[in-house]
Amino acid sequence: MDNDVSAGNTTTAVGRLALGITLLAFGIGHTGVIDRVTAADAVTVAQYVGGVALFVAGLLALRERDTASGTAFTVLGAFWFTWAVSAGHPVSANAAGLFLLLFGLVALSLTFAGGDPLGQGAYGLFFVSLLLLALGVLADSEGLGRAGGWFAVAAGAVAWYAATAALAHWPTDLSRRAAGRRVTAAG
Repeated sequence: MDNDVSAGNTTTAVGRLALGITLLAFGIGHTGVIDRVTAADAVTVAQYVGGVALFVAGLLALRERDTASGTAFTVLGAFWFTWAVSAGHPVSANAAGLFLLLFGLVALSLTFAGGDPLGQGAYGLFFVSLLLLALGVLADSEGLGRAGGWFAVAAGAVAWYAATAALAHWPTDLSRRAAGRRVTAAG
């Protein structure tokens, strides 16, 4: 078994855990899978875990000269904090849709910025989530909102796995795993 692990550093693991927890809470709230749990129930998690903790992890990553994680965590921390503190304030559907769309474009930029496949996967899924949520708000479509919630759940699961894999020293590059084995018919 190939045990080569792209573990990253502790700051990245903390940031990915914060992102994963926030995305899971936010996404589950949008899916409606748990009775009487909505996205509004994720506001506290979004403000403190996604907003404050993620932003601080981003600053620490920038201090460690990890510009990819630092940029991602600070900008996503700003997103979550802004979303949380503005929750409950009346805004037009156009303003809410634009907010989600603009930060969706940020997630798209983070996806194309490179880095490890798990990070790119989490940001890519988050982009799709924000795009679907924005379209759902703009088109007043509950179905698009639920679909966006499921993509947020998937993004949160990928971010959480990436952090856990780094901390547990699990392999994160599965493509090399099969190529690294030399299996013969004799075993």
